[in-house]
Amino acid sequence: MNPRRPLLKLSHFLSSGNKLFQRPLRGENAGSCYNLMPSAGFSTARQSYGAEGRTSGRIFADYSIFKGKAALSAAPVLPTFSKLDSGFTKVDRRGVIMLTFRPAIGERKYDSEKKQLFALSVTEVGSFISLGPEDSCEFFHDPSMQSRDAGQVRKSLSVKPHTDGYFISLSVTNNILKTSERFTVPVTTAEFAVMRSAFSFALPHIMGWAHSTNPPTDSVVRDYPKICYLNPHSKGYKFIVMFDMGCCDGLGYWE
Repeated sequence: MNPRRPLLKLSHFLSSGNKLFQRPLRGENAGSCYNLMPSAGFSTARQSYGAEGRTSGRIFADYSIFKGKAALSAAPVLPTFSKLDSGFTKVDRRGVIMLTFRPAIGERKYDSEKKQLFALSVTEVGSFISLGPEDSCEFFHDPSMQSRDAGQVRKSLSVKPHTDGYFISLSVTNNILKTSERFTVPVTTAEFAVMRSAFSFALPHIMGWAHSTNPPTDSVVRDYPKICYLNPHSKGYKFIVMFDMGCCDGLGYWE
């Protein structure tokens, strides 16, 4: 025990509103700590997980590009998780980067009721972010694949270069409704650079790798103290708190 370390108030640990027993102890709360795991999470948002490993809340943060004939928005959709009988959690369904196209109906006005979606898979995101200045790519989706309506609705997303960036176009053919729609959004080099950087950052998160290497916060806070000792000391008391992950001890004084 370091005698120079400032003593801590007893009320700091015993007050009914204190969260000592609801979260991992940090360095400023204790004289010395052993094998205590720090809380996890990435800086943009913290996700809480339910009993089946799914997020209990959603945070919307998209990147939108507004042009004269249409608007394009991109946002990550995180994977879903399921808990195994062994207690471990696995990825149930990988996430995607969701692209949303909205047609213009006036100056800086866009029709959300006529929006069309295109979900970029992990591999398609890889193709997107690896495009060079003169490269192009095209993806085809059938939303009703493996159902009796397969082939009735077809979506095609193309990315083609132009002098100052790319044209990102979505074509949707619906044989059931007898409709055909096309959206084209010119994206500047700077706007595409933002998308490339954001997609690259989101990639490990939609794969579920960020969660496997950086566990959810509540997997840490569930390590509640099993034993807590308060022993008399010449200037107050000495406490020892035992966790599965380790222990913490320190000094405090009476108010």
